Amino acid sequence: MSRRVAPLNSNRMTIAFEVKSRQENVFLHLLQACCLWTIIVPVLHAKKLTTEREELCETLPSEIHIIKEEFDELGRLQRTCNGEVAVNKCDGACNSQVQPSVITPTGFLKECYCCRESFLRERVITLSHCYDPDGIRITQDEQKSMDIKLKEPNECKCFKCGDFSR
Repeated sequence: MSRRVAPLNSNRMTIAFEVKSRQENVFLHLLQACCLWTIIVPVLHAKKLTTEREELCETLPSEIHIIKEEFDELGRLQRTCNGEVAVNKCDGACNSQVQPSVITPTGFLKECYCCRESFLRERVITLSHCYDPDGIRITQDEQKSMDIKLKEPNECKCFKCGDFSR
């Protein structure tokens, strides 16, 4: 959501809210409001329009490239392994809103929600391309691959932005 405030003169102002989603663009223009109190009712009514949109926060497959380095007890590089790994990610849109407020310093109360993981699962993946410190591919059976643990989203849902208490 974005907010534009453009003064027309000392007694009037224009406030425009823009709500963007994948399917729609909704513009709400409140023109020539004499003071903050005259725009509260229309904005609160418009809030119903934006919150009725269906939230779409889901777990989707993706692919990432992982590089893992292994060092000895003296800190010297022993091998570097990498690979392409299929993992889950959270993606989507959550309903958020902005409304005028006489209490907050900015003059607007913001309620932001973000699509994040609600449950993580741990799994072991194998990186099958390993190289020595000189960049030569390792072919010895015990060193040619590396198993690592990875946590990925198993379920996703909308959470209040900045809320890390879960």
